[in-house]
Amino acid sequence: MKLSAENYVSQTEVVKLRTYSRLVWGVFTFIAFVWLFLIFSAPIFEATGTKSISQPAYRFFSYICHQINSRSFHYHEFPFAVCARCFGVYLGFFLGLIVYPIFRNIENTEPFPRFWLFLAMIPMGIDFSLGFFGIWENTHVSRLITGAILGFACAIFIVPALADIVKHLKRQK
Repeated sequence: MKLSAENYVSQTEVVKLRTYSRLVWGVFTFIAFVWLFLIFSAPIFEATGTKSISQPAYRFFSYICHQINSRSFHYHEFPFAVCARCFGVYLGFFLGLIVYPIFRNIENTEPFPRFWLFLAMIPMGIDFSLGFFGIWENTHVSRLITGAILGFACAIFIVPALADIVKHLKRQK
């Protein structure tokens, strides 16, 4: 099958695209790691009396999480900077970023069917609903697991979007 000349992409461009895609993936993986480190480190710094570091972390995460003490994991008697469910989402997101290159090319921009993302929301919805209606008391572990499922799925959907953004930015140059 013949392709037109306008669809031709040089091998040099392919290598550059692959390099940029890996770089963007690496940057996002590093950001996710730092994000998790901040969540873990807040109670550690609080326990050691380094409030000049822990308090800004707690304050920052208070804008994105309710930080209810009874719904958070603790280090000694100090809560993580986010609740168990948010921690699960961030942990799952980080693990999804780490695992993604094992089963799929980073520069592949073909998205997964959205059905899988919606399917990943169901366990969290069930866990929340059962607790909200008093049918079953959800636990830190159930919140962590259901959050991690959704976070993992989000990472799997974001990596192809990042690769696509890199492709478009390279084409515009």
